[in-house]
Amino acid sequence: MPNDFWLGTSGDDLTPRAPLKGDINVDIAILGGGFSGLWTAYHLLKRDPSLEIAIVERSICGYGASGRNGGWCSPRFPVDPGALIRRFGPAMARNTILAQQAVVKEIGATLLEEGIDAHFRETGLLSLARSEGQMAGLRRTLATYQSLGLDRGNRLIDAAEAHERVHATQLFGALETAAGANVHPGRLVRGLARLVERMGAVIYEDTTALSVNAAPQSGITTTRGTVVARRAVVTAAEAYLAQVPGYRRTLLPMSSMIVLTEPLSDAQWQAVGWAGGESLSSQVHTKNYLTRTADGRILFGSRGARYLFGSALSESAITDEATFKSMRRNVHEWWPQLGEVAFTHQWGGFLGVPRDWLPTVHFDQSTRIASLHGYTGRGVSTSALAARLLAGLIGGWSTGLEELPFHRRRTPKWEIEPFRWVGVRYVQNAFERIDAAERDERRPPLDTPLAEYLGDQ
Repeated sequence: MPNDFWLGTSGDDLTPRAPLKGDINVDIAILGGGFSGLWTAYHLLKRDPSLEIAIVERSICGYGASGRNGGWCSPRFPVDPGALIRRFGPAMARNTILAQQAVVKEIGATLLEEGIDAHFRETGLLSLARSEGQMAGLRRTLATYQSLGLDRGNRLIDAAEAHERVHATQLFGALETAAGANVHPGRLVRGLARLVERMGAVIYEDTTALSVNAAPQSGITTTRGTVVARRAVVTAAEAYLAQVPGYRRTLLPMSSMIVLTEPLSDAQWQAVGWAGGESLSSQVHTKNYLTRTADGRILFGSRGARYLFGSALSESAITDEATFKSMRRNVHEWWPQLGEVAFTHQWGGFLGVPRDWLPTVHFDQSTRIASLHGYTGRGVSTSALAARLLAGLIGGWSTGLEELPFHRRRTPKWEIEPFRWVGVRYVQNAFERIDAAERDERRPPLDTPLAEYLGDQ
């Protein structure tokens, strides 16, 4: 198992469920046993318990990004506020952000209602500035929220207060955001799987999809038989969708990697600070995200392996020891007072990146194919938002989300190879050089404007 921490501590039996055995007919066929597929099944069955739903999963529920992430239930939409305003106007940007914030609360309420103990904690976010340039960026972010009337719950704090909250090195200040939560994703995804089974869905694990078929024989062809869907077939495979024929340029698989410490002692936590347990991040281009787990560990995540030609998803690419070593060194740079703290787990995973960074939710009634994907690393919360909209589109009821920009017919395709590989590798390399220059207090590389333009949302 690529991540034996979240899934290994989920409290669930990880023995694969029975695979598909031959051809079947159902109302709804769902490809993917992660958050997207499970939330879609939940919302459909909550509204119409009579539906026959089959979920097809190549491994076990939670094998992909749903069981490998950093545990953030983020109130931040995959497209940042400034980019939302430029592309869709301030009113649409505001409504989208409010919907994203609301779904975090809804997830917490649903877990409470359904009795799923996923260690859901509304801790908020603390976006740390570790350079003056990063602090300037946070000031611009707050100004954007203020322009949308969303500054309530967001405030800038100075270096002294930031260090009082988190005793890390090189702090210039922070943006505090009241919205947002932490969650144990393994307990969440496995709990959702058990829940939708109790509601009537059937999950077939160890069943690899070969193709997604449109009407009149809409369904999923697998290595073990075909699931024919009378009403809809849902593609909910996120990064792994790039391996399905017809979807190879829909999403770009980007890797993220994580290291995890042993549980810290009370004395170590006093040295670290971070008593509020907020989701922490720095503002580097290559992304840093940190979580204080419920059992008292530090989780440190960052963008991982380089993009692989042809959107390949190689497990070996996300087990690079040099990358993990660099991440462990980052933890020590943040908190040298920790000394020789031990690291017990390390893992990587793939997330799905659309060409324009905007998720897509769509149901084509003529082909009976439904889609939800493209969360760019914020899928713990955004998947639930997308699933609620998609369930309404399939079932024919209003959710109030229909006018939001991610409800759209198609996702722009990525460039063909080798242009995709050349462009993505260039941006990845440039972002690493930009971050290194900032860390070493050097001038940014000359191509910084070009790299930021190409990597802009």
